[in-house]
Amino acid sequence: MCNERKIITLAVTGGIGSGKSLVCSFLSEKGIPVYDSDSRTKALYDSDHILVMRMAEAVGTKITGDDGMLDRRLLASVIFSDSQALARIESIVHPAVLRDFLSWADGYAVQGCGSGVAERKIPFVVMESAIILEKPLFKDAFDFTLLVDAPLETRIGRAMARDGVSRESVLARMGKQKLLNDISEGRAVPDADYVILNDGDEISLRKRTDAFYENMISGVI
Repeated sequence: MCNERKIITLAVTGGIGSGKSLVCSFLSEKGIPVYDSDSRTKALYDSDHILVMRMAEAVGTKITGDDGMLDRRLLASVIFSDSQALARIESIVHPAVLRDFLSWADGYAVQGCGSGVAERKIPFVVMESAIILEKPLFKDAFDFTLLVDAPLETRIGRAMARDGVSRESVLARMGKQKLLNDISEGRAVPDADYVILNDGDEISLRKRTDAFYENMISGVI
């Protein structure tokens, strides 16, 4: 009997300057669909008015513009120095993003039997997100988790060069990724199925991504 096959899901995570987006781009080149959490979340803000209404109710203040759309600057000003407001927003937004991802991933499940060719066209799908390891909601939502990591100083240097910003600016952004920073400095062990150490150049990273991909499709991981 033929049944719809559940698509294998992979979470790709990593801190600022780790190279996780580059790994995702390499996987995308191989035909692997990649769900970009940042852009998809912004799309939800623009399309899901009930979600935005619930967010406004959670913080008890206006976070929309005159057009009724979410004003991201207003939202940022509300949650910047209020950890409780941030937690309330995350408790609404994160489940919505996860539901959106799972619905998106289901679109890649195929009809087939056993080892049909159609089933092998897309071996897995990816969610790219920096918060996977830090948020319990996402912990058991994926079949596999890949962490892309690099020494902290390497990450800082890459982010400075990429964005043309100061070291202080990068460190301020990294301050929101304590667990990922601790992992980079060896103070924490990552709860991930696979780790790619991106401590070399782009060619080296591509080779390591290729090896990871081959392991995934051969069922080693």
